[in-house]
Amino acid sequence: MRGPHNIWRLIRTGATFIRSGAMHQALEAMNATPRLRAVAYAISAPFAWLGYKGDPNLPPVTRAITALGPAYIKFGQVLSTRPDVVGDELADQLRVLQDKLPPFETAIAKRMIEEELGAPADRLFMEFSEPVAAASIAQVHSARRADTGERVAVKVLRPGIERAFRRDLDAFHFAAGMIERLSPASRRLRPTEVVKHFESVVLGELDLRLEAAAASQFGANTKDDEGFRVPQPAWNFSAKRVMVLDWAEGLPLGDREALIAAGHDVNLIGERVLQLFLSHALRDGYFHADMHHGNLKVAANGDILAYDFGIMGQIDEYTRRVYAEILMGFIQRDYRRVAEVHFEAGYVPADRDVDDFALALRAVGEPIFGMDAEHISMARLLAYLFEVTERFGMQTQTQLILLQRTMVVVEGVARSLNPTINMWEVARPVVEKYIRENLGPRAALNDLRRTVQMLGRFGPELPELLKAAIHRQTEPPPAPVDPKGWRYAALATGGAALLLIGVLLGELI
Repeated sequence: MRGPHNIWRLIRTGATFIRSGAMHQALEAMNATPRLRAVAYAISAPFAWLGYKGDPNLPPVTRAITALGPAYIKFGQVLSTRPDVVGDELADQLRVLQDKLPPFETAIAKRMIEEELGAPADRLFMEFSEPVAAASIAQVHSARRADTGERVAVKVLRPGIERAFRRDLDAFHFAAGMIERLSPASRRLRPTEVVKHFESVVLGELDLRLEAAAASQFGANTKDDEGFRVPQPAWNFSAKRVMVLDWAEGLPLGDREALIAAGHDVNLIGERVLQLFLSHALRDGYFHADMHHGNLKVAANGDILAYDFGIMGQIDEYTRRVYAEILMGFIQRDYRRVAEVHFEAGYVPADRDVDDFALALRAVGEPIFGMDAEHISMARLLAYLFEVTERFGMQTQTQLILLQRTMVVVEGVARSLNPTINMWEVARPVVEKYIRENLGPRAALNDLRRTVQMLGRFGPELPELLKAAIHRQTEPPPAPVDPKGWRYAALATGGAALLLIGVLLGELI
């Protein structure tokens, strides 16, 4: 239902920001231009009375976002990791969106558990706490299994969350379509495809069986990663709206002062978070795509604990190699190679000049490398790179959207722990290791081995396939279609179609 009725939803968004007093603070945080401020107020202020009130106990922006629903909350979660974008004060306010939202009643959670698992919660668990965390999609309870006495985390979806999320996504689809129609220049960015991509990812969060599978797969991939742990699911306690995982005990990664007080090296933890993310993305092609503070803890022994696997990213091996070469090219300041990779991957149209593109990339990279460590930012690089690729006609690569978005979030997490972290120096060993193992002679031999295996698998069929191909080449071309006959057939088909439509309309009338 992506019709004009979605305009109502978009109007209420602006109205809610006005009514909650969030509009001024949001525009200030973004350093909005006077023209943008004037347009925002002109469109939203007349409809302020239509805005949602929200919780008056929350700060204005958080109040507006929570009132608007889960999709907006997800956006706020991302911004909470970017104090360099929205400022320290607003980032701190938005951090409550990660796991401190108002919970729903425990009695409702128990009723949902019984509906999903077919047995009363009091029979399945000897202990069942009040909510210990509440986020945009679900809330978590601490419990003890009645059969083993093991402490576990019980995750239960919010009631009616599926319908609420689809409503917001519907409005986003409508907005993306309007943007493409009103601004032809935006079509290069494929906003409709971007929204579809995020929809497929986010809707996966609404089936906890998929999250349980993701936790299992992620745990298997990372079982040998030193200092990193993934809680595993209890499959016989998992269903669409309920999931049970191992309990993860630790300090929140967002509480820097508590981590320091507990004797943890926050600088080392920040570096480790970034390196783990890059390692999972490049080595496995499967990574946690929602690595904000609320989904990470630090155990007493210093291990990083990850949870909430509703959004996971996947990239194929070829794309991983492209991404690694681009990163390495920037690290080594080899802008010619970065330009060549873009052309080889087909990201930039072949009719553009590679030397001009390399020169433009140098204008992107050099100012960043001239900064001190505190200001070096991969996120800023991506923003500058975006501007350059737009000028050279590069289309948005949907397979890299989630990877780039997560890179921005992870950088925000790492910088919140260590504001002076040098992102490039931390990333370099991970990228170099990947390139050494996947782009050198050893990688070429592995590619050749896989090719031989594939040929061996299809070997018995190759003679017949070759024979069929030769026959197709030697057969005479098909007789040309009689133009008159084609026109008569088209007229007959069109007439039949019109007759059928007329009958249907007659039936409806």
